[in-house]
Amino acid sequence: IEIYSLHVDSKVTSRFAHTVITSRIVNRANESREATFEVELPKTAFITNFSMSIDGEVYPGIIKEKAAAEKEYDTAVSQGQSAGLIKITDRKLEQFHVSVNIAAASKVTFVLTYEELLWRQWGTYELLIKVLPKQLVKHFQIDVHIFEPQGFSFLEIDSTFMTNDLSEALTKVQNETKAHILFKPTVDQQKRNSELNETLLNGDFIVRYDVKREATAGDIQIVNGYFVHYFAPRDMPVFPKNVVFVIDRSGSMAGRKIEQTRTALLKILQDLRPEDHFSFMTFNSKVVEWKSSLLPATKENVASAAAFVQTLSARGGTDINSALLTAVSVLDKSKSLPERSVSMIILLTDGQSTTGERNVEVIQENIQKAINGTYTLFCLGFGFDVSYTFLEKMALSNGGIARRIYENADAALQLQGFYQEVATPILMNIEMQYPENAVEELTKNNFNLFFEGSEIIVSGKVSIELDPFPIQIKAQSHTSDLTLKEEANVKEKEQVFKNQRYIFGNFVERLWAYLTIQQLLKKAISAQEEDQKALEAQALDLSLRYSFVTPLTSMVVTKPSDQQQVELANKPTEAG
Repeated sequence: IEIYSLHVDSKVTSRFAHTVITSRIVNRANESREATFEVELPKTAFITNFSMSIDGEVYPGIIKEKAAAEKEYDTAVSQGQSAGLIKITDRKLEQFHVSVNIAAASKVTFVLTYEELLWRQWGTYELLIKVLPKQLVKHFQIDVHIFEPQGFSFLEIDSTFMTNDLSEALTKVQNETKAHILFKPTVDQQKRNSELNETLLNGDFIVRYDVKREATAGDIQIVNGYFVHYFAPRDMPVFPKNVVFVIDRSGSMAGRKIEQTRTALLKILQDLRPEDHFSFMTFNSKVVEWKSSLLPATKENVASAAAFVQTLSARGGTDINSALLTAVSVLDKSKSLPERSVSMIILLTDGQSTTGERNVEVIQENIQKAINGTYTLFCLGFGFDVSYTFLEKMALSNGGIARRIYENADAALQLQGFYQEVATPILMNIEMQYPENAVEELTKNNFNLFFEGSEIIVSGKVSIELDPFPIQIKAQSHTSDLTLKEEANVKEKEQVFKNQRYIFGNFVERLWAYLTIQQLLKKAISAQEEDQKALEAQALDLSLRYSFVTPLTSMVVTKPSDQQQVELANKPTEAG
């Protein structure tokens, strides 16, 4: 089985990426063989299309409601045939895998398309392409076109497998708003060495960039009646933080996990700012406080906390309820905290409650009642023994997010990375306002906190043509209450995208649908049962209308009649 051509084509228009992977395979044997198409794609992406063409006959993937697709599939499962074409492979990626038998000398072409919004993190957008052909490929190329109307502030290419030889196959052409990156290594350049037919191409190919930001109230783009508004202020004073770290030291954390946690916490302590206040508590079946109140992050206090962290050892049960309630009461009791400051609790646990209150719904209710909208709760689940659904619901109900920490060698870096994302809050209570009578189907436009290096994105439908299109942002900074205003010239904005060959279809409309689905699914996690059903129904409707494989839809992949007929591609979630 020879992959004679493998092309990855990515078009990024104003942060929205549309990637098409085409693999052409020929069976050079004189009997039938199995041809496999295996691709890793970002978890944040939605697959929108897949097809197989075998000797000119096309077998398309059809996206359906999950329940309907599973019904169709049940007969195949009852005959003992394998399930599921997509699985999570690591913290950033999931794998799409399909195999088909092809006759001697036959050819098959696999085409997979997916779309994603590139989220700004630590001041950077990242387009990640996973490269893993497992053999030398005669016609191999990665072709990336990026169009950012705001203009690039920087753009770089990074790769985990690049050699001097391979870098000669890489070209980058860039002007102020457009970039074209082409990576087209010959078979000789792909070889690990001249004797062996082993490929060097194995790993990540990453394009990182950021854009220029001139307008104070962000940048707005309008195409075919849909708009998207990007807001990422900079050069703002940072809010002082009041942060309580709640660290699981139950028996299951023993060994490498507790060591990695210690390493990360010692580094995080160094990153606290002098104006921050902080405290630590550790828990198993008992809660142990470093101090009974929050203390300023002076050199002495940081050193004392570091000594406390060094003594962390793991044994005993897990009482998440008591630990979090203690953390809330420490924040409640703290008197001398800066007036304009941001209070947060960061929970790290690797398991489920085994002592104290064990009912997850009661714990969620207790914590929500105690926090009462005053503080933000971030939940980090270490490994796969945690109830991720429980942590995610608890975090989302209290203004925060949940994140799984993967048990790899870089777990300490994952913990530090998460802390760095939330370490610099620069705005709170942000309200993105648009002319009421002129927009509809708006995505989320109120945000508790904005952290430096990230970006707020709001999208919607323009129902009445206004030109100019006014926008207003209200927010609180550390020093004042802000009102930022901007007027977008609609004609001018629409012109920007008119003559661009980089554009794929109604990209702003698809971006709006993608963002709306992501937000509806997130909202459903912490909603009551009635609301949950309504939110999921909305998300399902959009998933089907725009052809996205989301957790509510499935792609039905049909194969030639002499093989297992039907396979399903379901989108996995972090909660499993």
